Amino acid sequence: MTLTREPEHSAASDTARWPRRIRFVRFGGISLKVDLAALAISVVVVVLALAVGVWSLGVSTTSSPRVGFVETLQVLAGQVSGRSADLVAAALPAVVVALLGGAALALSGAIFQTITRNPLGSPDIIGFTTGANTGALIAMLQLHLGVSAATIGAMIGALATAFAVWFLGMRGGTSGYRFVVVGIGINAMLVAFNGYLISVANVQNAASAAAWGMGNLRDLTMKDTIPLIVSLIILVPLLTVVAPRMRMFELGSDSARSKGVDIDRTQIYLLLLGVGFAAVITAVAGPIAFVALVAPQLAARLSPSPGIPLVASAAVGAALLVSCDAIARTILAPDVQLPVGVVTTSVGGIYLLGLLFVQSRKATP
Repeated sequence: MTLTREPEHSAASDTARWPRRIRFVRFGGISLKVDLAALAISVVVVVLALAVGVWSLGVSTTSSPRVGFVETLQVLAGQVSGRSADLVAAALPAVVVALLGGAALALSGAIFQTITRNPLGSPDIIGFTTGANTGALIAMLQLHLGVSAATIGAMIGALATAFAVWFLGMRGGTSGYRFVVVGIGINAMLVAFNGYLISVANVQNAASAAAWGMGNLRDLTMKDTIPLIVSLIILVPLLTVVAPRMRMFELGSDSARSKGVDIDRTQIYLLLLGVGFAAVITAVAGPIAFVALVAPQLAARLSPSPGIPLVASAAVGAALLVSCDAIARTILAPDVQLPVGVVTTSVGGIYLLGLLFVQSRKATP
């Protein structure tokens, strides 16, 4: 790996076009542009996310007293055992899934918002997470394969929905606007179909499916984190390879095509990657709304880089979901532990209302 100020092929006279904070990192034949300011912001957000996660580990959802922040760090370091270690161990899977799953959802949202050039282009708005929920419901309620089969069902449902949305909305190079509109329409139909599946199921299965469908990090074990970790190990390097071509979409499909980008093939690659990021966390914890929508937009506002920064988006997504999980587990404790999807939906609603208010203020003369 090498770190340089400018690309090797650039002339000295071209140096001024890059701000001083820009560096280029090369891994073999791949060159990545790194914004040091955006990277610093991402590091700060990651540290805050980890701090919230450590604090959340020590919070008890029962009547037992919480574990202090320092004692939680000692438990993680293996210096403390007993009741405190048991409490931290019980909460650790949910915090790990919240951190990694929030990053995965944010990356999925960043991909779709970039290729559609639309802030509404996130997997929960255009139906991919709802399709994953549909696949899981069919596996649990219709095929009676149990909760363990919901993971495979969610993956299949997300991919099938993605194919339908792409075929109707993006095939032939149509605009990102149509992609979003088609996705919203398919999402509405899937929501209705999911409601039908739950309504015709027996009460016990319907209750379990409805709880899973709200996005829930309760009762997770460390085994549940393995599919998420393995998927990220595979998907993140693939996204790194495709990221330079994805950046070309920020100026539009025509501009990307003029620079030699194979639009159709790149869109399919990015579609599969975006669906993969969203489907894997949905398969583990159920559909979690608004993180993929909000995190990339917040990252774009925090970062000085143009467009939607991937690293900052992942950091903000991790911080957002782990914070929502901490709120869900503590706001009504010890009586009730809310599903994390309830909190993320509330945060997303507040964000959208605030965005509409700001936009209306700008439009008012």
